[in-house]
Parts: sequence; structure tokens; C-alpha cells
Amino acid sequence: MASLKRSFDRGPFAANISSKVYVRSTKSGKVQKIVREVYLRQDIPCSSRLCHVCLNTVPKDAAGQAIPFVLSDAPAGTSVFPQGHYLVPDTNALLSAMDLFEQSSAFYDVIILQIVLEELRNRSLPLYNRLIGLTKSEDKRFYVFFNEFRLETHVARLDGESVNDRNDRAVRKAVAWYAQHLARTKARKVPAVVMLSNDRDNLRKARDEGLHACSLTEYVKQLKDGDRLLDLIPETEDRDTAKGKRPGEQNLYPEYFTMSKMMTGIKSGLLHQGIFNVSPYNYLEGSIRVPAFPKALLVLGRENINRAVDGDLVVVEVLPKDQWKEPSSQVIEEEAVTKNENPDAEGNEDFVSEKERKALQEDVKRTQSKTTEGHAQPTAKVVGVVKRNWRQYVGHIDQSSVSQSGQQGRKQDSVFVIPMDKKIPKIRLRTRQVAELLGKRILVTIDAWDRGSRHPSGHFVRSLGELETKAAETEALLLEYDVQYRPFPKTVLDCLPKEGHDWKVPASIEDAGWKDREDLRDLLICSIDPIGCQDIDDALHSRPLPNGNIEVGVHIADVSHFVKPNNAMDNEASIRGTTVYLVDKRIDMLPMLLGTDLCSLKPYVERYAFSVLWEMTPDADIVGARFTKSVIKSREAFSYEQAQLRVDDGSQQDDLTGSIRILLALSRKLRQKRMDAGALSLSSPEVKVQMESETSDPIDVKTKEHLDTMSLVEEFMLLANTSVAAKIYDAFPQTAILRRHAAPPKTNFDELSNQLKVKKGLELSVESSKALADSLDACVDNSDPFFNTLVRIMATRCMMSAEYFCSGTQAYPEFRHYGLASEIYTHFTSPIRRYADLVAHRQLAAAIDYEAVHPSVRSGGRLEAVCKNINVRHRNAQLAGRASIAYYVGQALRGKATEEDGFVMKIFSNGFVVLVPRFGIESLIRLRDLADTEPQATYDAESYTLKTTGSREVTVELFQKVRVRVTDQKDETTGKRGVKMELV
Repeated sequence: MASLKRSFDRGPFAANISSKVYVRSTKSGKVQKIVREVYLRQDIPCSSRLCHVCLNTVPKDAAGQAIPFVLSDAPAGTSVFPQGHYLVPDTNALLSAMDLFEQSSAFYDVIILQIVLEELRNRSLPLYNRLIGLTKSEDKRFYVFFNEFRLETHVARLDGESVNDRNDRAVRKAVAWYAQHLARTKARKVPAVVMLSNDRDNLRKARDEGLHACSLTEYVKQLKDGDRLLDLIPETEDRDTAKGKRPGEQNLYPEYFTMSKMMTGIKSGLLHQGIFNVSPYNYLEGSIRVPAFPKALLVLGRENINRAVDGDLVVVEVLPKDQWKEPSSQVIEEEAVTKNENPDAEGNEDFVSEKERKALQEDVKRTQSKTTEGHAQPTAKVVGVVKRNWRQYVGHIDQSSVSQSGQQGRKQDSVFVIPMDKKIPKIRLRTRQVAELLGKRILVTIDAWDRGSRHPSGHFVRSLGELETKAAETEALLLEYDVQYRPFPKTVLDCLPKEGHDWKVPASIEDAGWKDREDLRDLLICSIDPIGCQDIDDALHSRPLPNGNIEVGVHIADVSHFVKPNNAMDNEASIRGTTVYLVDKRIDMLPMLLGTDLCSLKPYVERYAFSVLWEMTPDADIVGARFTKSVIKSREAFSYEQAQLRVDDGSQQDDLTGSIRILLALSRKLRQKRMDAGALSLSSPEVKVQMESETSDPIDVKTKEHLDTMSLVEEFMLLANTSVAAKIYDAFPQTAILRRHAAPPKTNFDELSNQLKVKKGLELSVESSKALADSLDACVDNSDPFFNTLVRIMATRCMMSAEYFCSGTQAYPEFRHYGLASEIYTHFTSPIRRYADLVAHRQLAAAIDYEAVHPSVRSGGRLEAVCKNINVRHRNAQLAGRASIAYYVGQALRGKATEEDGFVMKIFSNGFVVLVPRFGIESLIRLRDLADTEPQATYDAESYTLKTTGSREVTVELFQKVRVRVTDQKDETTGKRGVKMELV
């Protein structure tokens, strides 16, 4: 598309010039006239293979070849357009129903207008990226027509006309031009040009102008499998959106404030804006962090949550102090409370159901009966939503919501879909396919949440397959965390070296590929990685220097040699952001040829690298550092275990082993220096799932063992990242891509601090990272060696997330990485699997004058967008990886029961959470799981103790070691198979 646009931009003749005049006032009050000229031309093709006029004037690409036409000369017909047709959707149609356009059974030969493409990019970047994917698909035949540059279709905005009305008029003008233009082709069957829109006003005007125009519903009804496709159309189209209610519906929720009222309120400090987070244990409780309050604001109950969904950017009003409350001490699960609701009776039921009221009252009773005051938190209510965070959700149909009629026939029926993500409310769905979809994992989208409906309504996108099948569960996991898992398109694969696996570093040093590269092939370089690692990013070496110091080198795969800025492969990598590692597969950021071969620093072959070389004293003090592009030849690829055995084996006295021993000694000293500076040693449960080699079925779960060789690699990678960060910041103080880890607000540790004091008499100091590190070291229970790890796991959860940022957006003190106790930090050492590292490579290459600065590396706006995306992708990749482990741990335990030690991490008034270190999993044990009849219990929040009475007397305390029976269980609500724990 870009090459096509360029060929128009620099074409040989411009037929017309259209001028746009903007008037603006300067600060001094003078009026300035700004004139923008658009060159209008008549050689932009319609791209229909029926049209010989355009074929004769078609632009040529860079190689002098005519650009191939996209639209078929025999497009499909429908019952209304038997002669065949081309589709022209407006922005509204694409915004509301992109899933329809991606169907393989229909929606071919689609003209995407430039005006629509640009408007979509401004409204929704994810949808824009999906549409770009369709324009690159050879079989779908989506053609981008530059209507703004073609003389006959250019539309100037009229006085007093809104931008939206002008854009709609431009769409209608383009449809009319296409119809007239194709009528001249004298084809036996001239295809109809059909505008698709869900905008009633636009449809009416198009029909008044004599154009073919359909709403999505009208069009889909003409198609062969229209019945199935109708489910993909948002329900909002069929509702009276002006009123936002169905007949007979009550308004249940408070009305949102207008945008201007919200903005005024935020400016004056009466209202606050932040991201809404739902409690994972109680669907009626949310929280919002805002700068004006040290602790998160609590949002309790359906009315105060007021239709906010986890992740939405909302505006809240703080309630009067006498309404402030404590966080809930109860586990309240939506499915247990709202089971058997009737989806058809949606706006006609009590707003707060009897079960919900009872659950909330029990909580309030407990809070009020407390003897101590002062635990109440500021409480707020949602008064508006600035930006919805809605996406596609994976779930399954709640069997209890299906009517008898819904299980037979093709009548449209209302059902509830329970999302896999427990933080997302049930979604009301109208579908004609209830019988086929029961027992399946399905993908749905939220379309609207009206005041008159207790639940959001959405539409069906597609089925992923039967619940609990490996294929459906893996795809569900990838969709749930928005992992880009489609195969690499041809445009990306076309960017790979033509030699494929036969590519080699040029033999002659005179070759251009060697320009400004240092020859480091004689060094004793090796890599140390996890077992089975194929995408080897990094390798190391050390050697003694004549002056008694040591040269140490970290050599990183030179990915930027193969991935050039702004080509198709670079764009794809920037969207993917990172490689995602699941238990049974890897979703690569870059095509396999690069990741596991040409860039991978495999042993015994020459590879391009980017090297960081230090001179160090034997005490690991750095004398100097330099950076160079290089050619290396790794001597060996060790696993952590192999390297450890080699180092520990005294009989191994070769130079390579000696080099690793030197690195190990230096790494210990580097680590000690970091710890002395206040770096934190945090923890998270880490396990490895062992798979059966033939079937890839999980057979066992092992806790990962920590080896010294792991720390060796980690220390030198941290050092390389820190050194590179300082270098690129020095060269590009406004645009260096860096990584920061903000100091957590002290209030984040309030609860953990109190828990340690009350239960163990231990003090947690959070004045600085050094103070925290020292006090974590002191959190020891001599009777239980795991206790310190447990505290570190809990402390990790009090931290902020680390994030990528562009240096010009923060003040220097804010660059600090709290966890690593480093003034400045970036990611440089994993460019095969992280896009941030690839950008850092380009910046470093420019900083050492290896190559000119590419505009993409200097553009603050572009880099900020890149950072925003890779922060989300990085987090999602971590969550997807953890979810994959949880799924496979459940599979490995299938049909087995095992007794394990666990530790109580959290206590509620009706249950407690236990962590089992061996499996790295935690699970909720409810009181109702302890006995056939749920035992009575007293919960003491002050001492974090839960005591049950009756048929089973148990006392559970925080940090307590417990024995649990671990089995697998299918969660009837989410449909996920996971782990069930019973107290032994």
C-alpha cells in the first residue's frame, strides 16, 4: 500500500491543486493564514480487473512493473445483486463489525477508502492493524483507494459542516464515482457498488442519491450463510440507541456525567481519573489509584461500579467520609451469586439481587462489629467512562441461562456467556446457534452496556472448539492475552535473506558485510542458556590482560543487520513486541529462519554480533567500556547445568572452562556490589512442566533449581544493559529507549508490614530499596526455610511494574530502576525476542557512528507509541506464560491426587488462599469446601485468623504451613481445568 501511495505522490503530472486555508491566532493576537495544498490527479486506478481505462494508466512500482489490480473481474453475487458486487464500507461498519469482514465465507472485493482507513486509525489502532492485515491478504481482495487524492472523489469541507458529515459525504461521492466509472467499462455484467453502513442518516442520504446502500443486517441476510453471520452483527444496531433501552426496560444505573462536566470536575479536584481494577476475589469490589490519595480508592457494589469493566479509564467522585469502608473480607463470586438469571428478563429484575444484597450485608456487619477504627479506606463511585478497554473475550455459554427453545432450532435466543477472565462480568448474547455452541470455547465482543441492563451485551465472533481440548484451550489463552499468533504474512517472509539457511558471514574481510566490524573470531566465546534453547541471543568471553586486569565481553546477536527500520518485518515485530513462551510452544517475534538460525549465536559457525567489551580489575571494578559491531565464532553452547558441572569438575583445566570460572568469580563480585547498592532479590514461584517427548503430554512438575551459572549470565547481561543505557542516553538525551522501575508508594507495603509485625514480630522497612532489601533478608523463620521466599513473593506483589519509556518523557531521577538499584537501565541483550532491544541496537549503532541515525530512532512520537505497545505486550506475554503453566500443571495432575505442603497467603472471612511451592500455584479453599455443610466461622482481621466450629473445627492463620491434597478439577464456571486443594 505504501509503495502505491508513493507512486501517486511523485507521479508525472498533477491535474489539479486543491488548497485548504486554515486560520489561527498567534499568542500576540495576530491572525495567521496557513495554506495546505493537495495535488489532485486522475491516474489513481480503480483496481478493478474489468477496467481497461485504468489498466492503461496504471502506475509502476520501483522495479518498473505495473502494480497488479486487486478487485475481481467476476465478483460474487447475492440475492439482491445477482450481477456481482463490490463493497464500500464506511468507518462505522468497520468499527462495529470487523469480525464480519474477516470471515472466509463472504466479504470479498472490498474497496477501503483512504478517508475510512485514516479515520479508523484515529479511532482504534487494533482494528486498523486488523484491517491492514486484510489489505495484505491476497485472497480477500481488499483494495485501498486514495479518494482524497483523486480529482473526481476529493471532497472539500463546507462551511459549518462537521468532520463526520464531510467524511460521510466523501464515502458517498466515492461510491457514486465507482458506479459511474465501472458503467463505462461496457462489461457484460457491471458489478453493483454497495455502500455498507450502520449509520441510518448516511444510509438514507445514499439512497436519496440513488446509490446502492445496505445496513450490515440487510446485507448479511442476502448471503448464503446469512443465518450464521447475523450473530456477528452487534446487537446495538437493532436497538433504539437514542433511548438505549428495550421496551419495558427500567433505568437501573445512574447516568454518566458529560465529558465537559467530567473534565471540569477533574481540573477543580472534585473528580478523579484512573484505571478501574476489579478485585480477583470479589466481583462487587473495584479499586482506582489516583494521585490525590496515597491509598487506592475503593468502589463497592453494583451501583457505584456503574458499568465500569476491568481496565476502563474512568472518572470517580469520592463519597463522604461517613461512607468510607474497609476492603471486603469475603470472597464473592459472580457465578455463585447470579446463577440461573434469566437473560431475557434483563432490565426488569431487581437491580441488586437478593443474593447480592445478602453477601454485601454480611460484609458490612463484620466491618461494623470491629472494635478498632481507622481501617476504613476512601470510597468512591464511578460517574463516567473516558475510554473503554473492551476487547474480544473468550468464554462459554452458561448452561443455566439457556431456555428449552434455545437448545433446538435456529430461533434467536438470549444467553449469558461467562468469560474465562473472572474479572469480566457475564455478557448477554443473542444468538441463533445456542445448540451448536453449548460446551464450546467461544470468542465474543462487548458492544454496549446500557443503563437499563444489569449486564453488558455483546455479539458472537467465532467458536474455538470443544472445551478442554488442547487446541481450543491454547488458542483461548493466546486470544485472552492478545498474543499475535497468526503465521507471518508473505510480505514479512519476503524480507528474509534470499539464501535462506545457506546464508553465511562473507568469507572475505573486504566484503561490504565486514565494514566497520571487528574480527573477534579468535576469542574463546561460549553461550550459557536453558536446556533446549534455540534462539541464542547472547554469548560471553573473558581473558587476562598483560596489566593484570581482565577483558570481559558480552556478544549479542546482531538482529538489526537483518531487520531494517520500517520494512514489513520490522512493522510486524513492533506489533508483536516480544516472543511469547508457552509450555508447549513459542510464538516468535521474528521468523524462525532468523530467530533459531541466522541470528542465533550457535556454536562452531560465524555470526554477526554487537559486542560490549570491558576492562575490569580482579575486584570487578570497571576501568573502561567500548561497543563495536563484530563477527564471532562461539566455541560451545552450554546449558546452565552443563556449564555448572564443568566449572565444578576440578579435572577440567582447559582455557574455555578457565574463562567461565573467571566470569563466575567476577559475577559474584558484581552481584555483591549491586546488593550493597540496594538491589532487591525478589521471588516468584518458578516451576518447569516435564513433557512426554512423543505426545507432548505433561507428566510431571518440577521446581526450577537455581544454579550459580544462571547468576553468572544474569550479572553480565545487567551490566551490558546498564552500560548501553548510559551510552545511548548520552547520544540521544530526548529519545533513548530506556526501562525504569518506579519506587512503589510506601502504602503498598502497609498490609504486608502489618502482617509480618502481628504474626512474626518482624519489621519491614521501606524507606529505600536498600532498607527494604536488608529487612527482607532479616525476615527469617528458623523453623521454616521457605518462609523467607514466601515473604519475597508477597513483597514482589507490592511492587510497581517496570516499563519502557522514551528518555525525553521523564526527568533523570525518574529513570531509576528501583529493583536493580540502577540509575539508568535499558534492554539490549535479547533482540531476537524483544523489540525494545532491537531499537536499542539501532540507537547504539548510531551512537558509535556505525550507521546514520534512522528517522524512526529519532522520532519521539513514534518511540512513545512503540513503548506503549511493548509495555502491554511484555505484560501479556508474562501472563500468557503463567496461564500456560497453570493449564499444564492441571493436565499433569489429571486423575492423580497428591499430598503437598502449602502456605497460607491470604485469609478471608469465608475462605483462605494457599500456595503450594512444588507446583508454583495458589488456590482458594472456601469454607464450604471443608465439610458437607459449610461450617460456622469467626474471622479476626486483626490477628489474620479464621476459626471454624461445628462438624469440622479448624484454625487457619496467615503464613501457616498446611498440608493439602492436590487434585485436578474442572472449574464449572470458567470451564478451565485447574487445581483443586483440600485441607488435610
